[in-house]
Amino acid sequence: MPDTAFDPLTSAAVLTMARLGRTPRPLDLPAALRPQNAAQAYAVQDAVVRERGEIAGWKVGAASPQALPARAALARDSVFAMAGGGVVRLSCAGFAVLGVEAELVYELGADLPARAQPYSEAEVLSAVASVRAAIEVCDTRYAAWAQQGEWSRLADQACHGALIVGSGAESAQSVQPMRQPVVLSVNGAQAVRHAGWGNPAGDPLRLLAWLANGGAHSLGGLRAGQWVTTGSCTGTVMVAPGTVVVAEFPGLGRAELQLG
Repeated sequence: MPDTAFDPLTSAAVLTMARLGRTPRPLDLPAALRPQNAAQAYAVQDAVVRERGEIAGWKVGAASPQALPARAALARDSVFAMAGGGVVRLSCAGFAVLGVEAELVYELGADLPARAQPYSEAEVLSAVASVRAAIEVCDTRYAAWAQQGEWSRLADQACHGALIVGSGAESAQSVQPMRQPVVLSVNGAQAVRHAGWGNPAGDPLRLLAWLANGGAHSLGGLRAGQWVTTGSCTGTVMVAPGTVVVAEFPGLGRAELQLG
């Protein structure tokens, strides 16, 4: 039977009011408004994103190659893609914390609508127009970082703050993510370096296929022009306003962010 007691719209309003600065940030959602499972968390998250506006992309990740993925939809107001991978300057106003991660982003060149037969990874890859270097800025609408349960964090757009999309490759077939090195630099100094793929989820194509085959359906599915960022390759590095962050994927591309 459907859960008629849980109210995702009221939970979403708490997060939206905190993001807009109209109410103090709570330590967590009130107990009666706290999601108890993934379905409830996604219902809250979807309401939050619909309130923010047009969906420009998605974040998706998993704890291991065997783990069930999780996602968050990203609204247009938090996604910044620079032609040619130029520097993005982002105001820190309204951010509670600033955690930065180097990530790979896939640009969709075709819609992947819901259908009865699941998409294969090859079909999903054929819909990709480019693969780019990116920086995700992690944030929270709560009063403290990572002090909430997993469902409260998932409801809060899985701790998404902003996505910075840089340069990359137009041929997705030429990219080999599992062999891709990555360097995350902060103010010119290396913070993290991996000689190979540093993402615990494993092959990002599995994550893309999961999104296409169900993960994105509650918000209309994957659409041409959207970006899909596939999880941190470096872990989260906390930084301060005024920091310059560079995510470098040697041989592929780079993204640069100036935090103001």
